[in-house]
Amino acid sequence: MNTVNMIGRLTADPELKTTNAGTSVTSFTLAVDRPFAKDVTDFVPCVAWRKSAEFICQYFTRGRRIGISGTLQSRKYEDRDGNKRTAWEVVVDQVDFCDDKRERVEEAKDFEPVSVDDGELPF
Repeated sequence: MNTVNMIGRLTADPELKTTNAGTSVTSFTLAVDRPFAKDVTDFVPCVAWRKSAEFICQYFTRGRRIGISGTLQSRKYEDRDGNKRTAWEVVVDQVDFCDDKRERVEEAKDFEPVSVDDGELPF
């Protein structure tokens, strides 16, 4: 059985990409704290396809807690120097929100829209 379940934080904002065939995909790294070990974090490469990729890119940003379920897969490739390498990644099948709902509500309350009365852009 090949099942991976993790809860962690995104290390960067996910970016939605599209393959030549038109399939949505996103790759991201998940920072996962090790249980029973203080100050030890693993950084796990993940990839999500299709609707899962679109969902992640729409609702999650850097630092957000996310729960994922999927499978662990390996890919073999050759680097620029001709060395054979193996890459391991979690292929995400299911995504769950893990932030406290109160945190999301408080963040929304702190949001202040920018007024552009003088016609200039705020950035």
